[in-house]
Amino acid sequence: MKTYFFLFILLISTLSISSAQVPPVVLDLDRNFVRSDRSYYILPLIRGRGGGITLTPTTSNQTCPLDVAQENNEVSNGLPLTFIPINTNKNGIIRESTDLNIRFSGAKTCGQPAVWRVEVVNGQRFVSSRGSVGNPGLETISNWFKIEKYGRIGYKLAFCPSVCSTCKPVCGNIGSVIARNGRRRLVVSNELPLVVVFKRA
Repeated sequence: MKTYFFLFILLISTLSISSAQVPPVVLDLDRNFVRSDRSYYILPLIRGRGGGITLTPTTSNQTCPLDVAQENNEVSNGLPLTFIPINTNKNGIIRESTDLNIRFSGAKTCGQPAVWRVEVVNGQRFVSSRGSVGNPGLETISNWFKIEKYGRIGYKLAFCPSVCSTCKPVCGNIGSVIARNGRRRLVVSNELPLVVVFKRA
């Protein structure tokens, strides 16, 4: 009897430890699991401060959109995106605080898939769409982002990759700033994040 009781306690302890190590699932606006095989609009939780996420030219005379930005029109959903986790599981569930690539679904930048990447311009870190998918490591460290819970129903996007054990990236929240061309470009900073929700496209 003591042996069965000991095995029962050991099983419960093991299950508790393993469940504590699994990050929570990211939920969309309908409270469904966000999955890697579906597309979503990234929308601001609080309306009146821009719309969904889209692509925008760096300068007014540029024909090839390279930067990631918010729509100026708050009722616009922007462009659909997909999330590609570093470790793809069989059901494609996206979990909080795990490394992932973010790609515009179907959109291309200069003939290449539009994948998020952090780039430094005049000392400020902007989010461009010149990234690539996969190959985690030093060479691709700027391509990895995380979704983290923020408040009761909102999320924030963060740049704090853990894909390189020898790297020490400068972490920050993804927010938006109004650029010279009037677009709300996404940036990495220590300021308050852009609080977002995910809507199935």
